[in-house]
Amino acid sequence: MSAPQLPDAPVVVLAGGTGGAKLARGVLDHAGADLVVIANTGDDTEIHGGLVSPDPDLCTFWLADRIDERGWGLEDDTFAVMDALRALGEDVWFNLGDRDLALCIRRARRLAEGARLTEVLAENAAAYGVPALVLPPSDSPVRTQVRTDDRWWDFQEFMIRRLRETPAPVVQDVAFRGAEDAVATPEVLQAIRTARAVVVGPSNPVISISPILAVPGVREALRDTAAPIVAVAPLVDGQVLKGPTESFLRWAGVAMDARGVARIYDGLLDGLLTDETVEIPGLAVRTANVLMGDAATRASVAAEALDLCAALSSTDRSAA
Repeated sequence: MSAPQLPDAPVVVLAGGTGGAKLARGVLDHAGADLVVIANTGDDTEIHGGLVSPDPDLCTFWLADRIDERGWGLEDDTFAVMDALRALGEDVWFNLGDRDLALCIRRARRLAEGARLTEVLAENAAAYGVPALVLPPSDSPVRTQVRTDDRWWDFQEFMIRRLRETPAPVVQDVAFRGAEDAVATPEVLQAIRTARAVVVGPSNPVISISPILAVPGVREALRDTAAPIVAVAPLVDGQVLKGPTESFLRWAGVAMDARGVARIYDGLLDGLLTDETVEIPGLAVRTANVLMGDAATRASVAAEALDLCAALSSTDRSAA
């Protein structure tokens, strides 16, 4: 397969985790085939004979309206392979549905054949009827690792094994292994360069968005783009709806609020959508309901973010 064809003036969404995938689905209602999702690959892992790429697949399943009611995996998937592995005495700590596993096995095979990860993700999206593009930030592996208990944990083991144990882990450090040697793909750089809007999803800023920004070339492209960059805060009424965002923000030394989120992004943003009433110098802040509980609210939050981008494009950004 050749490189995926990019729209002329895409709407780019940086996404990781459930929040980013939900927002991408909301943006799809407004941008259609102009949507380009740059999905975090720091959570990727090799297991069960396949390459698991949780965030790109999560985005693909949401965009295809095929997400299971669990919030992850394909709807109505079965788990016969995992059950069989357990029956054979395997320690199955990472649970994959049968059709999900097929996708991961095929991805590993395509990469072994010499395909780029960019191509494989585009093939997967097309197979599920997704009109938008889902891109990795790099075709090279970048892996998030978390230090706790004075040892380094691969991200999936930390999330699935250590995070469920007591006492609760204290995040001591975070690293994105391989990022220093990775290269941003030409598709990602072109999408950011030609974008009419860039929206950062309500994802964990440290473990879902920072691995994307750690790929050399991505942060520079975002600084250089003429498109406005608006983030949706990952907090609702000051709380995290899902995942360990609070632990990672504490490690990063920022507050659990809109100002803390803005600090993580270190001057990249032009605007922030949040349910807080707050002023942040140098940033256009819009107060709105950011809870995405159903299709209507996902579309509404996406519309607010895109409207703020449009306002920043057409007026003095500081006054938007």
